[in-house]
Amino acid sequence: VASIDLSLMHSDARIICVSSKFSYLDVGDIVGIHSKSGKFRTLFRSNSRHNAFLVTERCNNYCLMCSQPPKDIDDRWMLDEIRESLPLIDKNTPTLTFTGGEPLSDWPEFTCVLAECRDELPNTAVQVLTNGRAFSNSEIVNAWQNIKHPNLMAAIPVYASVDHIHDYVVQAKGAFDETILGILKLKDRGQLVQIRIVLHAQTAPFVTETCRWIARNLPFVDHVALMGLENTGFAIANENLLWIDPMDYQDSLTAGVEALAAARVKISIYNLPRCVISRSVWPYAVQSISDWKNGFVEECASCVEKKRCSGFFTSGRPRQSRGIAAIH
Repeated sequence: VASIDLSLMHSDARIICVSSKFSYLDVGDIVGIHSKSGKFRTLFRSNSRHNAFLVTERCNNYCLMCSQPPKDIDDRWMLDEIRESLPLIDKNTPTLTFTGGEPLSDWPEFTCVLAECRDELPNTAVQVLTNGRAFSNSEIVNAWQNIKHPNLMAAIPVYASVDHIHDYVVQAKGAFDETILGILKLKDRGQLVQIRIVLHAQTAPFVTETCRWIARNLPFVDHVALMGLENTGFAIANENLLWIDPMDYQDSLTAGVEALAAARVKISIYNLPRCVISRSVWPYAVQSISDWKNGFVEECASCVEKKRCSGFFTSGRPRQSRGIAAIH
């Protein structure tokens, strides 16, 4: 969120001047302006591969590492803002993400927004970052299915194959059972599902077992993403509980990827630089960090893998692995 000088707004209210620090704004970008406060925020950037709309800050989980700490507020105005933005988005936009909070907090309204996405952006793949618990309700799963979006995926976290570990990470008793039931109901209706596993000290020690459990019990999911931790939000407050050097789970991660690959599950590794993961899993490592919070450190300058590497989060309070080194 940034401030603008409303005195520079032209009388016809169609042109607003901002300072040069916002030179990244370009033709096709969308901003939301609150005229009373003089604040604006960028909603969509036409040149970015990582466009995401925040749907709500409310959530029924309270995850230890949440990067968007939940708030108990009425923020349904965000859905209205999204509806106004959709017709303005470039029809050739390849992907769009909806995140929260829990986007399905107001599921009737949100499913209507997804239907508008289907109509306004028929060629855009849509991903919804959700904790998946709402899908244990058949009415919500049916509403999701009835959208009939050609490329709509629910991205759902499963932090462990043991219920009490998952429930501890999300700070919600019974969440594991609801999440798994939601995944099963989505797949029973032929919907796309991605499972996300954020790797930190509470989940990484069990990542091999979690991946093997998914390979045995949920091999029909469409994608599994194994994700390095972004040290921001609650992750900073819980740093002593969460920080683990990726070098300390490198072998477990490799074994987990091998188990999923053997089951022919599609896999990606997000947010982990190549120098801290085994070379055998490099084919699964992708450049996943949003461009506006992605950076490299001094050691990367001479690395031959830099162009293919995820790099690092510049947000929050970054922690650096002892394994960071240029690859030659």
